[in-house]
Amino acid sequence: MRLEIHADGASWGNPGPAAIGAVIKDEQRKELFKISQYIGRSTNNQAEYQAVIAALRAATRFKPGGVIIHLDSELIVRQLAGSYKVRSTLLRPLYAEAAELSKKFTNLSIVHIRHEENVEAHTLAKAALKKFLRRKT
Repeated sequence: MRLEIHADGASWGNPGPAAIGAVIKDEQRKELFKISQYIGRSTNNQAEYQAVIAALRAATRFKPGGVIIHLDSELIVRQLAGSYKVRSTLLRPLYAEAAELSKKFTNLSIVHIRHEENVEAHTLAKAALKKFLRRKT
């Protein structure tokens, strides 16, 4: 089985209140998992990593033959691919965790997509963030 993951993070301010969204589907586009969760105060890049980490953790349960992760953050994609160094001390532990989780999959690809192609994950992240912000008012 091959899994398709779409993940996204969102923050209100940078840093500020933040949330993650991710969806995992199988080859037939059947939804196997989704998350829409407030994660506290974070930068947008930290939220992006948190979304990837949550999705990879969930994906391990399905023991897939392959995984394709779709992200609209070019920075995160290039860091995970090894073409960009992780300079931020805030991102290093998140990068390390995502990289370690990635090793659990024999066939993993990380693909940069346009924001418009990541609407489902983005909507999940924004929904969690809006829910949190409504409770605060």
